[in-house]
Amino acid sequence: MKKKSILLLLLGLILVFSFALTGCGSKETNDQPTTTNSSDSSDASSANSSAPTKISTLEKVKNRGKVIVGVNGKLPGFGYVDSNGKYTGFDVDFARALAAAIFNDPDAVEFRPLSAQERFTALQTGEIDVLIRNTTWTISRDTQLGTNFAPTTFYDGQGIMVRKDSGINSLKDLEGARIGVETGTTTELNLADQFRKLGIKYEPVVFEDSNAMVAAYEKGSLDAWTTDKSGLVSRQSTLSDPSAHKILKETLSKEPLGPVVLHGDDQWFDIVKWVVFATIEAEELGITQDNIDSFMNSDDPVVRRFLGVDGDLGEQLGLTKDFAVRVIKAVGNYGEIYNRHLGPDTIFNMDRGLNDLWTNGGLLYSPPFR
Repeated sequence: MKKKSILLLLLGLILVFSFALTGCGSKETNDQPTTTNSSDSSDASSANSSAPTKISTLEKVKNRGKVIVGVNGKLPGFGYVDSNGKYTGFDVDFARALAAAIFNDPDAVEFRPLSAQERFTALQTGEIDVLIRNTTWTISRDTQLGTNFAPTTFYDGQGIMVRKDSGINSLKDLEGARIGVETGTTTELNLADQFRKLGIKYEPVVFEDSNAMVAAYEKGSLDAWTTDKSGLVSRQSTLSDPSAHKILKETLSKEPLGPVVLHGDDQWFDIVKWVVFATIEAEELGITQDNIDSFMNSDDPVVRRFLGVDGDLGEQLGLTKDFAVRVIKAVGNYGEIYNRHLGPDTIFNMDRGLNDLWTNGGLLYSPPFR
């Protein structure tokens, strides 16, 4: 009996000791992750509170009260300062269209004149919100510069200008010629490619400023000079005797020109794209600066969506429903913009060619406003 009591006592002590050990182990195991989680949560909260909030380009533009646009400033017909000190031209009107879409005020723009060398740096550093300056869309610019190209607003091609009395009638006649070209442009590279392919030796004379290049050509220091054909037509009008010069028939390259924005802000990219598309769609629908009010009561669902009478397409961009109305009232449709600055009633008298609607044999085409 006595032995039995001793055994029971020993068993009781063993059980008590076992429970004590289990309790200690459980407490240590449970406490450890709790302490760690508390620390991690605190660190994460601190990191989140200190992380800067990224402001969208649209917000930045709205807060500033204007859109800052990089333009040429020296190219008549596209972007230049007129006799009244006002920026005007084809590219300038697309900048004004963007301001109208955002602010309902086409004058809410600050223009920054930029050289070919300066333009991409100005965009990359945030000096400008968008570049609308006769800039060619290429794969390297699209992938290596951190940029996005909006729809092409002007389909161009590189050409060469010579004097009519020079005896030069084709590229092959330029053997040994001194040819002016602006640095930092696709024209500089295209010229080298084409002449190497044709086996023509020439002397490239590189300029950082287009005005200096044209002045050197007119002074006789150059046998020829090259840029986009639209630029040649534009500059020819400024020469002392425009009729003494001609543009060779050959086209050296394809030059799709259009607005450029930075990678990383899809909303801003969409806004710039659809402002351009709005001018093209308006022309296809027959909507002009003068008759747009008569379309506001249209029964055509396509027209009603486009003008924002039905649906919320504009709001999906972060703009108002009637953003397209604002654009067309401010600058007109694509055809009106083109004719105002480059068409038959201007000194340039440029045929629309590829820059006509797809229904007229051109390349202009807007995706559906749906």
